[in-house]
Amino acid sequence: MIHESVDKAKKGSSCPSQSGGQNMDARQQQEEIAIKASLSKIKHKIFVLSGKGGVGKSSVSANLAASLSKKGYKTGLMDVDVHGPSIAQMLGLTGIMDISENQLLIPKQVNGNLKVVSVQSLMQDQDQAIIWRGPAKTGMIKQFVSSVDWGELDFLIIDAPPGTGDEPLTVVQTIPDALGVIVTTPQEVALADIRKSISFCKTVRLKTLGIVENMASFKCPHCNEPIDLFSSGGGEKTAKAQGLEFLGSIPFDTQVVVSGDKGIPVMFQDEETEFTKAFETIVENITKQL
Repeated sequence: MIHESVDKAKKGSSCPSQSGGQNMDARQQQEEIAIKASLSKIKHKIFVLSGKGGVGKSSVSANLAASLSKKGYKTGLMDVDVHGPSIAQMLGLTGIMDISENQLLIPKQVNGNLKVVSVQSLMQDQDQAIIWRGPAKTGMIKQFVSSVDWGELDFLIIDAPPGTGDEPLTVVQTIPDALGVIVTTPQEVALADIRKSISFCKTVRLKTLGIVENMASFKCPHCNEPIDLFSSGGGEKTAKAQGLEFLGSIPFDTQVVVSGDKGIPVMFQDEETEFTKAFETIVENITKQL
């Protein structure tokens, strides 16, 4: 169970893992019941995914959760990138999560409206490699729903690793009413992988809210003219070609890098920038479909 992983981490053991297969059928039935009970308290589940790494998917997830919580929505953020979790760093979270009296994992509280769960918060050594095969990853993701005290939420944002493997498939199977948001950058090498993500969504019947184009034009700090670092317009063209909603384009902003390293998402800041205005448009285009 997941609380055993936390106990092991607090005692200084290495990488947490699943416990043995005792009473497996009974445990699975209890887990399914717990999953349904937990999900019944969450209104909207938004699954942020991409077919390619390096497109800023976790940054979009973190800022989406931050923006929704700032608007007053009770929001949860679940990082299911088992091998490369970055959400804890982006939100300035440290230390290991605690366990409640009824043996549920207590999410890390960012503010009054935002709580977060990440596998990184199960690790005593943050640089410890997590070397797991598919079944262990599948079990952990399910327990992030069944064994976590999420409580009543308006939104649960799920940040997945890139690709169409174990983790995205487990999320879809565990949270069948999740709604997909696909993140890409404008260049063709990214869009080719994004089309695979779109195919994945169609194959597993994951309803998709639309496509976000990240890292679009960069405004030159000297002449103030836009520079298309990764080409431009590819996300919108792909959305139209695939019959999907284009949720918006986010400019490349070096402040996003700084905020991620500091653990304070840009959308928590009060300053209005091209990035924040573009991101507000994306949040509006997502929420109006719900």
